[in-house]
Amino acid sequence: MLQEKLMDDLKAAMKGRDKLRHVVISMVRAAIKNAEIAQQRTMEDPDVLGIIAKEAKLRKESIEEFKKGNRPDLVAKEEAELAILLEYLPKQMSRDEIIAAARQVIAEVGAQGPADKGKVMPKLMVQLKGKAEGREINDIVTKLLSGAIS
Repeated sequence: MLQEKLMDDLKAAMKGRDKLRHVVISMVRAAIKNAEIAQQRTMEDPDVLGIIAKEAKLRKESIEEFKKGNRPDLVAKEEAELAILLEYLPKQMSRDEIIAAARQVIAEVGAQGPADKGKVMPKLMVQLKGKAEGREINDIVTKLLSGAIS
């Protein structure tokens, strides 16, 4: 289970005095605990992956903002944290792989056009959780259903 791996890695970081890894893993575990309290249930691996992906997305957004603000010190810190978070996420899918998965789901649900996006997105988001960003998935599905990608 992913939570067990996080706990083992946290212990290893503490023993190895790896402060950055310790802080990042502690932050992820806190986010998981908060989600468990809010939803009143134990988080399973797909849920944990979603939380880690959300944290990674926040780091990416912060990196962009810090670059705009000319803060290379903060960019470096966020990039180091992002690298640790990415270790726990599955390999990110390429655009072509996302398109192939989207086409498969579109065929399965029989989607004909943009009006059927609501049938495609929930199924595809579950299938690709943690493997691709929601914004990119949404963009691809929109273009496929409108005929912009053939």
